[in-house]
Amino acid sequence: MTLLHRLGIDYPVFQAPMAGVQGAALAAAVSQAGGLGALPCAMLSPDAMVEEIARIRACTTRPLNVNFFCHTPPSVEPAALARWQDALAPYYAELGLTPDTSPGVGRRPFDAAACEALAPFRPEVVSFHFGLPSRELVERVKAWGALVVSSATTVEEARWLEANGADAIIAQGLEAGGHRGMFLTDDLTTQLGTFALLPQVAAAVKVPVIAAGGIADARGVQAALALGAQAVQVGTAFLCCPEATTARLHRQALQSQAAAHTALTNLYSGRPARGIVTRLMRELSPLSAAAPPFPLAAAAIAPLRSAAEAAGSTDFSPLWAGQNASGCREEPAASVLRALVAGLD
Repeated sequence: MTLLHRLGIDYPVFQAPMAGVQGAALAAAVSQAGGLGALPCAMLSPDAMVEEIARIRACTTRPLNVNFFCHTPPSVEPAALARWQDALAPYYAELGLTPDTSPGVGRRPFDAAACEALAPFRPEVVSFHFGLPSRELVERVKAWGALVVSSATTVEEARWLEANGADAIIAQGLEAGGHRGMFLTDDLTTQLGTFALLPQVAAAVKVPVIAAGGIADARGVQAALALGAQAVQVGTAFLCCPEATTARLHRQALQSQAAAHTALTNLYSGRPARGIVTRLMRELSPLSAAAPPFPLAAAAIAPLRSAAEAAGSTDFSPLWAGQNASGCREEPAASVLRALVAGLD
């Protein structure tokens, strides 16, 4: 049975979960149109997650992917946070801000509380970034009948995910926007482009493979399917849809020449993630040893971002985007989905 038949969706397109730029509306629109919509939950409390899923279920009963991070939260080391504040001090002074030394609110890993809150909804897919949660939590999710999916950025990660209970694997190429899903290593030289990684992963595992990274039109979808994917995961192409919550300045950047230059950076969260190059990335270097571990870097950036954006600047904004923003249009999500599957049987 193919992945599409198992899920009961019409088209082989998964909408990438994108925390901070979408909520229930985009997920519901993609699912209702025949793809697989996704709700990112890493920045939601269990109560907020329940509210968002209820909104989706009120709009559509089509299949849904609910996505979580499963990182290990780091210990807060005051010395590391102080080094980060020192690196950012000139920008605080420039904007007339007083440094905030609190660690802030980070991303939540999937835990027992999230699992319990999610159980009554029985989503068709529960997906993860940065590996998988504990075996116990994986088995609880599977007991609902949900498919467990996670991202692999290397063949070794794909094999690990299959061995540890993943029902399908997202082969995340280097081109993909947002956070790298890497979890067995932090060596960025191991990262491959989508169409180099995809056929190797498809040959290495028996579970279905979903291709992600740089896919922005029907030709990309067809190429991924030809190389062994049963579906694709697309994020950037949906960022300018009216159903997304992408900020105005972010939308403008996506539709400008600036979108042609992206880089992996740890400045905004502490882990490598791909976004449009900003002033902060140019001046501190996209990858900085001064940034504290994920997700602690985000707290000190937040005041800078807020002040700059209020003045119409994206100097300190995480403008997440993949390497191919050519499909990013101000059209309803259903229209973007139809363009992606044009010409498919």
